[in-house]
Amino acid sequence: MELTGRDFDRIPRGNVRVPVVEFASLWLTAERALDADPKNWAYFGVAQTCRWLACATVRRVNQKPRLADAPVTRRFGLAHEETIEAETLAAERLLWRRPVPQYLESRPGWLDSVVATLEWAWRRSGVPPLDVPAHSQS
Repeated sequence: MELTGRDFDRIPRGNVRVPVVEFASLWLTAERALDADPKNWAYFGVAQTCRWLACATVRRVNQKPRLADAPVTRRFGLAHEETIEAETLAAERLLWRRPVPQYLESRPGWLDSVVATLEWAWRRSGVPPLDVPAHSQS
């Protein structure tokens, strides 16, 4: 996904609890990493979560543009405080679910990245899920 300054300007300020410039830098880093390694589930988890938190429009091949959906619940619509908290709880529950669902086994690193992104951006806990190079600052 190609990002522009306009994408970063549209990030709802209430959807992230870290400085928006830091969130934007993480999102840009995740998208670049995913472009370089499109089969990496960990990069996809970060990018997918950032897209949803930012209320971004995604464009899939042979489909009309639409709002990014929530990574775990697949909920459609704009992310806002209540849905972000619900998504964070759903991701945490899924992380500890046993037995591990079959689809998660084929997505190594995806759920951990989703949880880490939500924990950092929403709960202000931990560190960014990816190292953000200084040159990618928005």
